[in-house]
Amino acid sequence: MLPSTSVNSPVQGNGVLSSRDAARHTAGAKRYKYLRRLFRFRQMDFEFAAWQMLYLFTSPQRVYRNFHYRKQTKDQWARDDPAFLVLLSLWLCVSTIGFGFVLDMGFFETIKLLLWVVFIDCVGVGLLISTLMWFISNKYLVKRQSRDYDVEWGYAFDVHLNAFYPLLVILHFIQLFFINHVILTDTFIGYLVGNTLWLVAVGYYIYVTFLGYSALPFLKNTVILLYPFAPLILLYGLSLALGWNFTHTLCSFYKYRVK
Repeated sequence: MLPSTSVNSPVQGNGVLSSRDAARHTAGAKRYKYLRRLFRFRQMDFEFAAWQMLYLFTSPQRVYRNFHYRKQTKDQWARDDPAFLVLLSLWLCVSTIGFGFVLDMGFFETIKLLLWVVFIDCVGVGLLISTLMWFISNKYLVKRQSRDYDVEWGYAFDVHLNAFYPLLVILHFIQLFFINHVILTDTFIGYLVGNTLWLVAVGYYIYVTFLGYSALPFLKNTVILLYPFAPLILLYGLSLALGWNFTHTLCSFYKYRVK
């Protein structure tokens, strides 16, 4: 005799989620749950988020293995805990204030720069990149076009946040210690150090993004996400040959923003 399905089970006899449980797994429901937890700090696991930030530098593959575990236990690839986003926002605020201090900006100029960096550079550009990668991966990288095999937009946003964090630390924190006395000295050593930091930071972004999408078992040809390394290295070589200081350009752009 076959075992019967429990009345309280979320899965029906044919292996399909019940209508009530399926509603809980819709994109809208997941988004609502995530945003609701965004204002409940006691429910956030900041220790685990800090662990992820550490391993994004030392072993990013371990971070994405946790995404696999979440899919198995909670039936979603994207984070359901906004603790990582909160810590990233704090890092962004502190590092931007440090940038304002290094560039000798006033109080209101620093606040204006902070608003630009948070809402345009991080949130605005992040939403644009995540949406673009979500569209490209679902349109061209999915092995079989099916509702059961699609990249969640929330996961695409998480991949961007994962890749953005090392870039932020390198360009908005580590670089601060070298800007005035090394990078902006208008010498070969200056733009060598500065542009090398940019090479490492953007390279980290590309690599962590690749790991994020290659971790999804239903995607194919994810190696193409590593192709931007070629123009990146070419641009790096040209910048050294032409004396183009990326950091000097960034600082000039930041100062122009707050005028």
